[in-house]
Amino acid sequence: MAKLLSCVLGPRLYKVYRERYPERRPEAPASVTAPPPSSWDTYYQPRALEKHADSILALASVFWSISYYSSPFAFFYLYRKGYLSLSKVVPLSHYAGTLLLLLAGVACLRGVGRWTNPQYRQFITILEATHRNQSAENKRQLASYNFDFRSWPVDFRWEEPSSRKESRGGPSRGVALLRPEPLHRGAADTLLNRAKKLPCQIASYLVAHTLGRRMLYPGSVYLLQKALMPVLLQGQARLVEECDGRRAKLLACDGNEIDTMFVDRRGTAEPQGQKLVICCEGNAGFYEVGCVSTPLEAGYSVLGWNHPGFAGSTGVPFPQNEANAMDVVVQYAVHRLGFRPQDIILYAWSIGGFTATWAAMSYPDISAVILDASFDDLVPLALKVMPDSWRGLVSRTVRQHLNLNNAEQLCRYQGPVLLIRRTKDEIITTTVPEDVMSNRGNDLLLKLLQHRYPHVMADEGLQVVRQWLEASSQLEEASVYSRWEVEEDWCLSVLRSYQAEHGPDFPWSVGEDMSARGRQQLALFLARKHLHNFEATHCTPLPAQSFQLPWHL
Repeated sequence: MAKLLSCVLGPRLYKVYRERYPERRPEAPASVTAPPPSSWDTYYQPRALEKHADSILALASVFWSISYYSSPFAFFYLYRKGYLSLSKVVPLSHYAGTLLLLLAGVACLRGVGRWTNPQYRQFITILEATHRNQSAENKRQLASYNFDFRSWPVDFRWEEPSSRKESRGGPSRGVALLRPEPLHRGAADTLLNRAKKLPCQIASYLVAHTLGRRMLYPGSVYLLQKALMPVLLQGQARLVEECDGRRAKLLACDGNEIDTMFVDRRGTAEPQGQKLVICCEGNAGFYEVGCVSTPLEAGYSVLGWNHPGFAGSTGVPFPQNEANAMDVVVQYAVHRLGFRPQDIILYAWSIGGFTATWAAMSYPDISAVILDASFDDLVPLALKVMPDSWRGLVSRTVRQHLNLNNAEQLCRYQGPVLLIRRTKDEIITTTVPEDVMSNRGNDLLLKLLQHRYPHVMADEGLQVVRQWLEASSQLEEASVYSRWEVEEDWCLSVLRSYQAEHGPDFPWSVGEDMSARGRQQLALFLARKHLHNFEATHCTPLPAQSFQLPWHL
């Protein structure tokens, strides 16, 4: 009876992975038998009762999701038609209760179907054994299955490193974000003025937690994830079966569970396998099908993770939750996977630049940061897609609730940085893709260089770098560079001499006593070292040969 109840309440099983390295496989304990060889390399095949019951429950889940998103309109319609009176609500509640009882019965029938399937009973036995005892053997056997990630046991908790217990107040406390300095309240900031601002603040909160968050992170929408499920399952199978990926659940300090995938290349002959690339995906990206493929093909060890609310990760992707998730991912890489911060590279695509720059700011010993198709600030891009009449509301909402201040965070990092600009980017340009000067990656570069080299990036240096950024092809770029006759050996000698005398910490005062021509050449040299063009659209995968480490002295 207990086994039947476990089958009723158990997670949905999607796939049984192909067996890896059978010759190294130790004998399984008598209480937990491993899957037979004939069951590998196949999707899990539910029997008729389980299959049909699953279809009914999945359809009900889709209808519930549609009802949830359309509930404000439905509520307004029912109110206008007079259906929200007590005489109408009571019969509707009876219908709803009957429907819930029917769905509960369907779930029980699904459990019976699972119970009659030896393959599912074998899986649920391994899952229960792993929850009781997370031994290496139990976890190895559990990793052979792909199932609803909510039932996966936690592999790493944010407070495991002893230093975190001393430095954090408790599990509900979030990690630090870079926030704007609070404004000093003057005499005019009276109680009446604050009361007048309250409706705007309420409107900003409602917009951010309804439309805004879903527009910014469409990958967190359930219906989109449901449509992408077959693709995600295939991508995860590729990482596990072909790349020997190891899935893990990390518990962040806010209670969110973060879905990760680690591919270890330290045992290979390639030297880059000793480096770990932590990949931060875009707003509709998942590690199963995202930018992890680029460093993987280049031979690096890779750690991918999904944003809160994406696929197996729980929560919602607000900036604080994003930072909390990134924090536990870095802690996992250092304290469980055994990589030093100096061996970790942060690679981010698009909106993933926020978590990458936060990690670079918070963990300054990290080796390097690579930002692909990223931007400096969210406000200009949000204003681009919203009506002009919403300008004030959009700016206020972003600053208060969705403030992705990438440039500010990146300027707090002292290490090597490489920006990859898509010359046909249709997402982070504020006008049209052909207008390469409206690409917000330009602003990210300029803010970084102006912070690190303020004297070099004075008026003369800024002007020549803008000319170079206007180039939309490699030929135009080379033409601008040759026109200014940049002497790279001289630029390197100037920078190395300054570093030897004053140390590596930015900002530098180099260029203070330099001629205008020298500042222009040095500015152009630095711009070319920090930004590479990639002639492609926003969502074109970056080829492995284009993945390279940032320049540093």
